This record gives sequence, C-alpha cells and structure tokens, in this order.
Amino acid sequence: MAESILVIVEQREGKLNHVSWETIAAGQAIADHIGWSLEAAVLGSSVAAIASEVATKKLAKVYAIESPKLEPYTPDAFAYVLKEFFEKHPAKLVLMPHTYQVRDFVPKLATALETTAISDAIGYKYDNGKLLFTRQMFQGKFVADVSFAGPGACFVTFQNGSFRADKVEAGAAAAPVEAVTVDVPDGVVRNHPQEVFKEAKQAVDLTQAEIIVSVGRGIKEQKNIELAKQLADAMGAELAASRPICDSGWLPMDRQVGSSGQTVAPKLYLALGISGAIQHIVGMKGARSIIAINKDSEAPIFEIADYAVVSNLFDVVPPLIEEVKKAKAGG
Repeated sequence: MAESILVIVEQREGKLNHVSWETIAAGQAIADHIGWSLEAAVLGSSVAAIASEVATKKLAKVYAIESPKLEPYTPDAFAYVLKEFFEKHPAKLVLMPHTYQVRDFVPKLATALETTAISDAIGYKYDNGKLLFTRQMFQGKFVADVSFAGPGACFVTFQNGSFRADKVEAGAAAAPVEAVTVDVPDGVVRNHPQEVFKEAKQAVDLTQAEIIVSVGRGIKEQKNIELAKQLADAMGAELAASRPICDSGWLPMDRQVGSSGQTVAPKLYLALGISGAIQHIVGMKGARSIIAINKDSEAPIFEIADYAVVSNLFDVVPPLIEEVKKAKAGG
C-alpha cells in the first residue's frame, strides 16, 4: 500500500485561509514526485461546504472533521481531535501552512504522537529516496536541508509564499468527501477563548493582499508616506514598509514586511526606495512579480526584482499614479 500525504487546510469562521491552497500545491508537487497518495482534511464545527470546495482539487479524498468543540479554535481541541483521527487514518507525511494557529497546536500534537515537526519550510528535495525539507537559518542568510528520523508521522509547515496557490491542480472529478465526527470529552478543552485580538483598528493581514506597495528609507520623510499611500489607493493595494519605517513610527508595526514582520506572497509587490536587506527579502521574495524603484543601481533588491527602475522614486511615482488613474478611468 502506498504511503499517504495529508494536508490540513485552515479555515476560520467558515472561510478558507488562502495559504492553504499553497500547502495543497506543495502536497501535489511532493505526491507527484514520490508517488504517494494525497488527501486533505478540514476541521471545524460545520465544514461540509469548505470540504466540498477543497474536493474540487486533485486529491484522493477529503475529510470533513467535525466537533462542536472545534469552534471557536483551541489548541486542546485541535490536538485531541487530530490525535484521534490519526489513530484511525494514519498518514506518513502531514503538511500545514505556517500560520499562527498551526504554530499554536502543532507542538502539542506532535508531542502527543511522540513525533517531531519541521516548521517554516520553504521547499523540499527528494534525494536518493529520502525526503528533505529546506529551512532558512539566521534570518535567511543560510538554508539547511533537514529530514526526519523515526517511523512515525512527519509534520511539516510551509512558509507563506513557498508555493504558488495558482499552481494547484484541479481534479478530473470531485474527490470523495468523508465526514468524520469526533467526540471531545468534557475537560479536554481547558481554555476559554475570547474574541480574536486585534492590535488596532487599522491592523491588516498583509498575507491576504494581492497587491502591496511597500516603502523603505528612500521615502526620506514621514510626510512622503502620503505619496506611497496615493499609489496604493490608486492600485487597490495594501501599504507596507521595511523595518526602519515602522521602527521610526512612520507606519504601524502591522505594516512591516520581513523576518521580524509579516511574510507575504502577493501577485504584485512594488518596492519604493527599499534597498533590499536580507531581513526584508525573506519576507517578500515569494511575490509572483516584484517591481523595484531605487536610485541606487547596486541595491540588492534588484537581484530578485522582475522589473528594475533605477531612478528617484519621487520622479517616478507621481506620473505612475496619474497613469494608473487614467487606466482605471478608461477601463
């Protein structure tokens, strides 16, 4: 019997986290490479609709795992339910997106199953019959290929942007969906979650943005942030920044992209006056297209940019705003 790979997709309040598609794309790539079967699972209290959506992709089966105690999310309930599930439906490799929720429950689950987890992987290799997973070290300065030792289930979380969601293959027919009900005994859930915390009204999840306009030190002064904001508004984009901008208080910390901020993978990332320190690049290099505007022709950002504009951003951005507005008006 062939080994199996299970992707645990993430949903919250009935909405699928789009980074789950990236994890399914990773699972499909690995399954095709090594010849294992690929399945997916969705957890919650009423997940039939999401399970059906996931089942449209190239998968052998989708599990809709339900329990009233899975909503709202708690690490206790998730770890208990998945431990019970794996006892009846073992998988050799379990893949998940590297989200805050996954980071919360996976250590507890792996410990309960007496296995280990490789977190925040950015890719994989299959070398001489052995699966290796690539992780960044020292804020992206180095990478290491790591593997599992032991016979148990292997847990891997993938960093946002490591795989492209638009590369997910659709199935020739819908995959079968199996409903799984797990009873969570009283006393298992020991915490009582409140409403999801938000730091401020303007707090934003940049990982969900399709277009990002990001500013760096080349913006020079706080008042010039308004220029970048005008471009972002014209493009229907989210405004982001490198760490120095947020450290200076010119933009809130929830707008920071980088190793100490958010890791993003938009369709378009427009970098204005960003030199491209490694700490910033590790947070945005997964973007599908990168346009960099910088007057320094030797700026490291140009090494990963798809389009490089060597010029003063104050000469480029104002006419760019006007052209975007004209294009929208004409379209």
